[in-house]
Amino acid sequence: MAERNEVDWVSRFADEVIAEAERRGSGKPIVCASGLSPSGPIHLGNLREVMTPHLVADEIRRRGYECVHLLSWDDYDRFRKVPAGVDPSWAEHIGKPLTTVPAPTGSPYATWAEHFKAPMVAALKELGIEVHGISQTERYTSGAYRDQILLAMRERGRIDAVLGRYRTKAKPGAVVPQGADEASQEAALAAAEGSGAATEDDGATAAGYFPYKPYCSFCDKDTTTVTSYDEETTEMSYVCANGHAETVLLSEHNRGKLVWKVDWPMRWAYEGVVFEPSGVDHSSPGSSFVVGGQLVREVFGQDPPIGPMYAFVGISGMAKMSSSRGAVPTPADALEIMEAPVLRWLYARRRPNQSFKIAFDQEIYRLYDEWDTLGRKIEDGSAPPADVAAFGRAARTATGELPRTPRPVPYRTLASIVDVTTGHEEQILRILRDLDPAHPVSSLAEVRPRLDRAQAWVETKMDADQRTQVREEPDTALLAGLGDTERNMLRLLLEGLDAHWSLEGLTELVYGVPKLQQGLSLDAPPTPEIKVAQRAFFALLYHLLVGGDTGPRLPTLLLAVGAARIRKLLSA
Repeated sequence: MAERNEVDWVSRFADEVIAEAERRGSGKPIVCASGLSPSGPIHLGNLREVMTPHLVADEIRRRGYECVHLLSWDDYDRFRKVPAGVDPSWAEHIGKPLTTVPAPTGSPYATWAEHFKAPMVAALKELGIEVHGISQTERYTSGAYRDQILLAMRERGRIDAVLGRYRTKAKPGAVVPQGADEASQEAALAAAEGSGAATEDDGATAAGYFPYKPYCSFCDKDTTTVTSYDEETTEMSYVCANGHAETVLLSEHNRGKLVWKVDWPMRWAYEGVVFEPSGVDHSSPGSSFVVGGQLVREVFGQDPPIGPMYAFVGISGMAKMSSSRGAVPTPADALEIMEAPVLRWLYARRRPNQSFKIAFDQEIYRLYDEWDTLGRKIEDGSAPPADVAAFGRAARTATGELPRTPRPVPYRTLASIVDVTTGHEEQILRILRDLDPAHPVSSLAEVRPRLDRAQAWVETKMDADQRTQVREEPDTALLAGLGDTERNMLRLLLEGLDAHWSLEGLTELVYGVPKLQQGLSLDAPPTPEIKVAQRAFFALLYHLLVGGDTGPRLPTLLLAVGAARIRKLLSA
């Protein structure tokens, strides 16, 4: 067990959670929890909030324990600001619950909350993440938390004392890792921004401390201040910034919520949460998680959950991960260009406190190469235990396997083929058949969904100046100016096409032509002089085929162009 824990962070946390649940002895299913606010696009940094407890809960289920993963939708949070790209007139709704703010123009959904929840719900389903969703709007407006609210108001002096220990300290903000690059800095800022709940006022007023914040019955906003409260009658008075004043019975009032730093520990106690992670912004002194840990014990009489801090998720190839700037890559964006198991793997293979980047640029080629290499190592038994565990958690859950591509042709190869053929399926299948003539691809279904993800990447993420345009006619001027050495290398290439017409064969041929030119065999080890000749030969081929210095890998490009067209373009 100890050895497994050292290499597999998921198993280690599962051990701790099971032990903690048994210590508590509730006899109920083990509860892991996450929380998301649909205040705007729910980005890939937010996904770590869900993926971390999902992986732990899934491991607990694999061991035969009952475990539920709660996902609290913080849709009763206030609407804080209008994101970039949304009509500025939405500013009139600032301060209202997210579930009463209209969805952005053109949305098929009625409310702001539903508009931003829907794509995340779909992404979680595709990722195999099973959660029990809870609407905090429903919980609060139904009166489900009434007893907890009344308790918090009775214990407001104790709550105020706990919060007072931190009020003189600097408020937690974005914690940017030392030496972080721009993408990681942006991720840190976005994570600190969150839903804004962590930076809301804590309930202190001129009339005293009140942890409950009503939404105004006149304007539906939380621009209210509680002015008095009677514990015996639960009579509460408040005044809104608009001038509206009202007195209500808190024992009957359902249009308000506890301030965030009290709301979170209240939910831990109410749900019996044993495991819930938190971002760096919630883990510094005086932050929500730290304060909540004290309040859940001192006020609500329960233990805080085991709560690992998780680090930021950066983006490679997509600038500035910031919700308010409207440039936030979401799980749905990532799933357009990579398969669900690969996206899961990025989160599973790193401990929660390790930051990482998700590739939206050509780094996705390397990511898929690593994924495929690991798959082969697992098949031959050479993969380390931690890598085997991470791969297994990515590829399947306790309920079954996730969809995977039956024939894992390299992503970079598929992208090159899609690029050169402009997505023409008949041409794509022709090239795929030629990749390995001994074991030809017989149907595009064999390379899906990876092919579809590669096609989406080419069409939406590949820079226009990187797209490949094969020449229609030979570059006669360049061909006419070639020397004898260059002409001979082109001749050797054309003569070897038929015998080497496969991806492996053409790889051997294009690297081998400069060797043959110097009287060596195709499999001769390259000397420094041969490597220089290879680079020059490759540059010549790119100029003659696509009119540039570089392009897709030459063996793939040659297969895509076809033997007849190659002969037309290279014949001097």
